[in-house]
Amino acid sequence: MSKKTPATDDKTSSGTADARPDQDFEAALKALEDLVEKLESGELGLADSLKHFEKGVALSRQCHQMIDQARQKVTMLTDPDNPDSEVDFNSGQ
Repeated sequence: MSKKTPATDDKTSSGTADARPDQDFEAALKALEDLVEKLESGELGLADSLKHFEKGVALSRQCHQMIDQARQKVTMLTDPDNPDSEVDFNSGQ
């Protein structure tokens, strides 16, 4: 079962989503891809490029955190007899 949510591609007036804690993975990844595309276009000035890069780093970290949480949940679900495996997963961070 997949949850469908209303279209959330346009989070700001520029069409690029900012890093938000309540944002789902797909929206954050799309926003990151949009930022990378703008940066690669070469049309931004230095200040705008730096702002976009900073947002991209935040979105990248958010995506990694969500992936880590999903991986942790999968670990717990696939090995319910060993609840300590969750702790072992995060111990490297």
